[in-house]
Amino acid sequence: MDGVPEPHTGWTFLTNHARVLAAIADNHSARIRDIAAHCRLTERAVQKIIADLEQDGYLSHTREGRTNTYRIDPGKVLRHPAEAGLTVASLMSLLVKDEADRTTTSAARSRPHAAT
Repeated sequence: MDGVPEPHTGWTFLTNHARVLAAIADNHSARIRDIAAHCRLTERAVQKIIADLEQDGYLSHTREGRTNTYRIDPGKVLRHPAEAGLTVASLMSLLVKDEADRTTTSAARSRPHAAT
């Protein structure tokens, strides 16, 4: 089936909710299709995650024509007691910075070295 990511087995460090939130932090007007591809999830899973995040106040959206623009509440505290006091902003600063570094590093590796 086209558009369905390959399944992943085993455990990971980040939840799908954190991945979706980081993708939105990177692009506030990203389409669900693009978020799903980036996070290697189905569009249906991303829709459910966005609904969860909106229901608990981590995320909101406004409709602009056919596009949704998302707003993350950076001051919202993470849910798990082990992260008591940590905000969404602190988590996003780590994840979005890492994503930017990976993209820059990946692009630099793919460029041929200039001859001297």
